[in-house]
Amino acid sequence: MKNFLRFLKYFLGILILLIALLYIFDYDYILKGIKVTYLKGHKTAYIDDYPEFDNRVVKADSLNPQPWPESKNYNSVKATDSLKNLNKELHTAAFLIIKNDSIWFEDYYDQYSAKSKTNSFSMAKSVVVALLGKAIRDGYITSIDEPVSHFYPQYDIRLTVGDLASMSSGLNWNESYYNPFGQTAKAYFDDNIRKVILDLKVVDTPGKNFKYLSGSTELLAMVLEEATNKTLSDYLSESFWQPLGMQSDALWQLDSEESGMEKAYCCIASNARDFAKFGKLFKQNGQWNGQRLINPSFVRTMKNPRFEDTPYYGYGLWLSDYKDKEIFYMRGILGQYVIVIPEDDVIIVRLGQGLLKRNGEDKHSPDFYRYIDEAYKMLNIQK
Repeated sequence: MKNFLRFLKYFLGILILLIALLYIFDYDYILKGIKVTYLKGHKTAYIDDYPEFDNRVVKADSLNPQPWPESKNYNSVKATDSLKNLNKELHTAAFLIIKNDSIWFEDYYDQYSAKSKTNSFSMAKSVVVALLGKAIRDGYITSIDEPVSHFYPQYDIRLTVGDLASMSSGLNWNESYYNPFGQTAKAYFDDNIRKVILDLKVVDTPGKNFKYLSGSTELLAMVLEEATNKTLSDYLSESFWQPLGMQSDALWQLDSEESGMEKAYCCIASNARDFAKFGKLFKQNGQWNGQRLINPSFVRTMKNPRFEDTPYYGYGLWLSDYKDKEIFYMRGILGQYVIVIPEDDVIIVRLGQGLLKRNGEDKHSPDFYRYIDEAYKMLNIQK
C-alpha cells in the first residue's frame, strides 16, 4: 500500500509538472484538444465536434426558404452495392445526387438526417474565397491584387488577397494535422486564433507557387473582417445564407467567445442540402434567381488553376479532369465533398467521417473518383 501511495504521489507530481509546462510554453490548448478528442473516443477532430466549441450563428431567412425541388425520379434508383459498401466503410453521414438542379438521390446513414449539422472542415475555405468575391463586388476590397498590408501593415507589400485565396502566400505555416505542437492543432484548439496568425511571417515569395496552408485562409478571413467591419458569420449570412434560401441556420466555430474569431479555414456546421447550394452558385457563375451575388469573372477565376504546374487547384476550389470532364469541388479533410460536373449538370454531395488514402502523387482521394463512378452508374451517364 505504501509503495502504491508513493507511486501515486510521484505520478501526480509529474502530471502537475507537465500541465504547468504546457501553460508556461503556451501549449495549454493541448489540454482542450485531449478533452475534445481523446476523452470523447476520437483521435482527431470529428464531424460532430461543434458543440465542444463556442459558435456564432449564421442566420438563414426563415421567411423565404428556397428548398431544393425533388426530381420526378427522386430515389427511384437505389444505390449500387459498391456505393453502399463504400458509404458503410467510410462512415458516410449524407450522400446526395443533384441532377438538373433537382435532388435525384438522397440517403442518410447511422443517426444522421436531412437536418443534421456536421462539420464542413476545409469546404469552408471555398466559402471564404466566395466571400472575398462578394467583398470585391460590394466595394470593400478593390480586387484580388489588393495587398494584405492595406489591412495588416506588418505584412510584406507583395502579399495580396489573391495569393491567400490561391494558396500561394509564402507564409511560414506548417500544415500538419496530427502534430499536437503544430500550428494547425493550435489554431483548432487555442482561444485566440488571431494571435496565432499574426505571428506568421512571409518567408517565400508570394504569388509564385502553390502551397496548401490553412493559415492563408484564416488570414484572408481576418482581412475580410477588417474590410467589411462585420463578423464573418454575419457577412456570410447576408451575402449567401439568406440570398440562397438556406433552410437552416448554420454554426461557425469560434476560437473563443472572448476573441470571437471564426475558424475560417474550417468548421461551418450545416447540412448536405444547404452545402449543395454553393455548388449550384459556382456552377451558375455567381448568379442566383436572376441576382448576381458574385461577379462571374471572379467565379471563373475560382474554377481555373493559377499555376500551370498545379492544375488541381484554383482559388478556393479543387479541380479535376476525371472522365475528360471539367470538374470543380469543395473538399474537407474527412471526405466532405460538393462535387460539381457542369457538363452533365450534376452535383454530388458527400458528408462523413472518413476517406481513402491518396495514391502516390495523386491530389484527389480514391473515394472522390468512386463517388463519381457510382453516381454515374446510377444516373446511367456514359463517359
